[in-house]
Amino acid sequence: MKVIKHKILVLSDLKKHTDSTIKSAVGLAKMIDAEVDVFHVKKPTDVVASDSQLSAIRTINQDQNESKNKIQELINPIIGAYNIGISFNYSLGNVKSEIESYIRETKPDVIVLGRRNTKVLKLAGDHITDFVLKTHNGPVMIVSSNNGIAPETDLHIGLLNGQTQVFNQDFTSNLFAKAKTPLKSFNIVNSANTAVIEVEKSTNKAIDFVFEKNDNTIKNIDQYLSKNKVNLLFINRSSNKGAAMKNESEIKQIINNVNVSLFITSNTQKQAV
Repeated sequence: MKVIKHKILVLSDLKKHTDSTIKSAVGLAKMIDAEVDVFHVKKPTDVVASDSQLSAIRTINQDQNESKNKIQELINPIIGAYNIGISFNYSLGNVKSEIESYIRETKPDVIVLGRRNTKVLKLAGDHITDFVLKTHNGPVMIVSSNNGIAPETDLHIGLLNGQTQVFNQDFTSNLFAKAKTPLKSFNIVNSANTAVIEVEKSTNKAIDFVFEKNDNTIKNIDQYLSKNKVNLLFINRSSNKGAAMKNESEIKQIINNVNVSLFITSNTQKQAV
């Protein structure tokens, strides 16, 4: 009987750092036994500059061939180096509509995105990342350009404001099992009465860090992530409607300000029994 593998979808603009994004998707695929699919979409206005229908068709066909060749050139060395199959597809149209349609059609278990330049993010926001997080109910991995999880990279996992018991995907236990060091748990508290601030303690084979919430909290967490060599930070999306907006704001701050790859979990998490 054929074993059904998990599906990882990489959404890529084929710009800088695409190689590290795909390698991190492959690293994830190796750990959870998944297949990788790369999808690239362009706006027609990025391709067609002429009003002539014949010229436009010719330009579209040329761009389609060039994009497919570029994807093939990117993935062929990765396929050879890591002995893994990678499929790919290209589309031309409204970027968000095409992504939404492709997600609905392929039903990926995890979507992988590359991290955009933080200076650009602070000015304009990463609308595609926001869109994917709202469109896809399952996990989303956002890959740091210089701190990814390629197959040859040792995995060091951190956890933000959560407990491992809430991860109900059947592959998350595989990820935790692959970690080379004990889990690092980073917790933000709202209590001025809490005496344990940025203090390390060991519980259940995990190392806990507690931070009082203030303007420097995320910066301090980023420093501790680097100090502890964390390269994949789990963030649990809230399934509680009342807490969702606060949770989304916190996730955006983390995306914009920490220099590690992020694994943002499903927004339908349930407490494991």
